[in-house]
Amino acid sequence: MHSSFYSANRSRLYDSLPDGTLLAVFSGSHIRKTADEDYIFYADTNFLYLTGIEQVNSVLIAVKRSAGDVSETLFLLPSDLIAERWTGRRLTTNEAYDISGCKDIKSTSELDDYVKTAALGCNTLALDIDDMKANNASQLEFQARMRSLLPNIANNIHDIRPQLRAQRTIKAPCEIEAMRVAETITRDGIIAMMRASKPGMYEYEYRAEFDYALAKRGCVYPAFPSIISAGANNFCIHYYGYMGRANDGDMILNDVGAKYDHMHTDVSRGWPCNGKYSPRQRALYECAYETSNHMFEILKPGLPMNFVDEEIHRYCAQLLCDIGLLDKPENKGRYMWHGGAHHVGFDTHDMVDAKGELRPGMVFCVDVGIYVEEWGIGFRLEDNCLITEDGCENLSACTPRSIDEIESIMRG
Repeated sequence: MHSSFYSANRSRLYDSLPDGTLLAVFSGSHIRKTADEDYIFYADTNFLYLTGIEQVNSVLIAVKRSAGDVSETLFLLPSDLIAERWTGRRLTTNEAYDISGCKDIKSTSELDDYVKTAALGCNTLALDIDDMKANNASQLEFQARMRSLLPNIANNIHDIRPQLRAQRTIKAPCEIEAMRVAETITRDGIIAMMRASKPGMYEYEYRAEFDYALAKRGCVYPAFPSIISAGANNFCIHYYGYMGRANDGDMILNDVGAKYDHMHTDVSRGWPCNGKYSPRQRALYECAYETSNHMFEILKPGLPMNFVDEEIHRYCAQLLCDIGLLDKPENKGRYMWHGGAHHVGFDTHDMVDAKGELRPGMVFCVDVGIYVEEWGIGFRLEDNCLITEDGCENLSACTPRSIDEIESIMRG
């Protein structure tokens, strides 16, 4: 992403703030894993969306006195050669400016003194309120200090999360282009698993194939923990065991994604580990495939967002009735266990305003999951849908989808 993208995101946010507001947004802090070990740092995605900065304990402060009168400052950890020897080099001022487009960059050691002066005349404190954040210790500590330093604004909180949800709902052209690259990386990972697949293969071996394919394209960490399972493990929707073994005739379920330039993908394919769909596997996969194709034929601007999930279930349930598996569509819950759509972007389950109608620039999953325990078959077919001006586009169509395509890939 170019710095102009982040600058534009901030400007839109500033426009939504009331006059006399001090805004504070945080990248987040490390989360302790065990003993003296922290989890790998993952920057808060709203902070990332506004700045492009992925460095721990960074803070964006902006003061809006009136329309057209906004000052912004980015606070970063100061240079520390000893600390950097252990945990890696920190961004320089010039590097942070090139990424974020924020001209005023200071050390976090100056934060409190700066805020005390900058907040003069302000009566509102704007924050990204989310009680579920695991790495929001920095924000909570800041709020506590503000109650002591600036009690007049610390008790008047403006939540910026609704505005950021609205902004992140519609993807910018640069976001969509980044997703297109991420889709090709995801495709390479899925094809690598398909080509390596054979009876007797362990789930962790499939995962290794996927991770290696991504790493070769510069994606060190996937968009989310990969869900890769075989046989009976397919009936745990979010499965992370990786220790199961594929027996001849088992379906391989994978729900995976790469990320590129902060943009995530979320793609699912189901295939037989031996490379040949059985009659029952073929019948169920065709139901999912036909449902998915139906959705990509009809989705367009103006339809209600909740229609996506409802139509996936309605259409697929009828197909399951047509093949004699389901007695009536109302009993779809026997074999369809989860929703069929969620937005994708800076997060895999993206933080957006998902109410209302479909609009150009939205990107969400079309996810068709079928789970038939009595047949030992469970899988999902999941693609990423971009709403265009007059219809939609399947961004993940580059990954083999049809039975013929998948069997051809697996034949080598």
